[in-house]
Amino acid sequence: MTEAEIQELRALLEDVNRVRRTLRHAETRHSDRIEAVLPRHRDSARNLIHYTELRRHDIRDLQSGLAKHGLSSLGRTESRVLPSIDTVARTLTRLVAADGDSDAEAEFLDGEELLARNAVNLLGPEPEERGTRIMVTLPGEAAAEPDIVHDMMERGMDLARINCAHDAPGTWRQMIDNIRAAENATGKRCLVSMDLAGPKLRTGPIRPGPRVLRIKPARNETGIVTAPARVWLGHPPETGAVLPVIPLQDENWAAALREGQSVSFEDARGARRTLVVDRAGPDGCLALLHDTSYFVPGTRLAAVPETPSGKKSHPKAWPSTAVGDLPALEQSLTIRRGDTIILSSDLSPADSHTAGTHRIGCTLPGVFADVKTGERIWFDDGKIGGVITGVRAGELTAEIISAAPRGSRLRAEKGINLPDTRLTVPALTEQDLANLEHVKELADIVSMSFVRSEADVRDLLARLDPVQDRDLDIMLKIETVAAFEALPEILLELMKWADVGVMIARGDLAVEAGFERLAEVQEEILWLCEAAHVPVIWATQVLDTLARTGLPSRAEVTDAAMAQRAECVMLNKGPFINEAISMLADILGRMQDHTQKKRSLLRRLRAWDR
Repeated sequence: MTEAEIQELRALLEDVNRVRRTLRHAETRHSDRIEAVLPRHRDSARNLIHYTELRRHDIRDLQSGLAKHGLSSLGRTESRVLPSIDTVARTLTRLVAADGDSDAEAEFLDGEELLARNAVNLLGPEPEERGTRIMVTLPGEAAAEPDIVHDMMERGMDLARINCAHDAPGTWRQMIDNIRAAENATGKRCLVSMDLAGPKLRTGPIRPGPRVLRIKPARNETGIVTAPARVWLGHPPETGAVLPVIPLQDENWAAALREGQSVSFEDARGARRTLVVDRAGPDGCLALLHDTSYFVPGTRLAAVPETPSGKKSHPKAWPSTAVGDLPALEQSLTIRRGDTIILSSDLSPADSHTAGTHRIGCTLPGVFADVKTGERIWFDDGKIGGVITGVRAGELTAEIISAAPRGSRLRAEKGINLPDTRLTVPALTEQDLANLEHVKELADIVSMSFVRSEADVRDLLARLDPVQDRDLDIMLKIETVAAFEALPEILLELMKWADVGVMIARGDLAVEAGFERLAEVQEEILWLCEAAHVPVIWATQVLDTLARTGLPSRAEVTDAAMAQRAECVMLNKGPFINEAISMLADILGRMQDHTQKKRSLLRRLRAWDR
């Protein structure tokens, strides 16, 4: 080597040793926190401290210098930070022929092995065909229909998620009984994770609209009917088909109808219409409708008698009944840019017929003590955004700066996000604490929502008995900017429990952090959790279009492939969830041969064989 090259290497060694000293000092400063975690997590806590300290510095020039000389650029240090830097320092020392630096002896820490062990303890063993597990949210129907769970497990579900915000303990228990039965049938283990909902920050009720049901046939571009509308008269069918149902005041009336028979009626507008029976049954019948019609409670339906002679009786003599009770139409507020929303602790139903200024309730009145003017507010997964312009007791005013060009609809029970507000409401509600007792009995994993600080984790740990509840593992949902910013401290507190994990809840997180920043934030969470050897669940809208419609979008296929870097991927429910499970399992199996975390794996490619 030339003298200039040796001087460059010596300068790099000095920089590397400076970084090493910085990491050692950070470890000393946080020694109390490291000692506070469970002994099995201390190496992981120490590595997390090293990684967090390393990422507080800009080492890009150092990386470039190391890469220039063919050395590790420290781009893959997450799972073993200090040993990686020690190895680089030792190599540099030998290259410049300096005296051995005892401080440069590398420690041994197999971070990948620790992470793999923790993932097995939390999420179960790796499936044979892929390294990433699949978690699926169970629909309520899984309690009454055991085949739903069985089919999901056959397709590749490794963990089942139950959302405690829905259904009741009896339903949860039946779901889990069906899971255990499916385990016996398939010979496959399926762990159960149960979500505690956390405080619900949502819009209040809106005054309902009229009780009316609109039925219309399919038409082409010129308005010609191409297919009649299909409607069910009587009790809802048990076939699972999605059909509009018209309830009847006389439950036996439809049973007397015959295939091909006509049903005459006058709709809510006074228009004469006719239904034709397509299929009859003991609980009702399927009928076809060729004209758009509006049904309201009390609409009279008359069965036109079958008269072989061709003579027709008077309509007043025809057997008839009336339409029964119909649900009220859900209403919404139409919000435009420049409008004002007044959010109130008053949960009286809001008036939907407003323009310019709109008032609606908020289900979490405690937020009004925390918000400040100038802070951002988002509604309905970021579809509507504004800035808070005024705050007073039990009320805030916001100016809307983001909405669809023609206005966005805001409905009841839609989420509200306050990304700039430091909320002081507890992460565990009274309902969560009640549900936690059921979770302790039923679940393998408790998943905590709305985590914002290490104090929230401490609160959960205080509710668990280290002996009686030791088999219950913990998963934290990272869905707020506050949780993301406090993640190192949150992980250290979490390590006081044995088997733990983190879910990247990308729905609310995208709204809070900004959609354009989501990709960056989810990467940083992956890196930090890898440094802490904490397993990660990649969640929210994975193959969502496929699960809902039966066809995936191109973008979500790529997203599913990226998810392979996590230890588990979560799918939400939908009518085509089995197809989504199969596709995700296939994608994850293919991708495991190409990537591991940030590292590209160079397996043999056959695409260009000739």
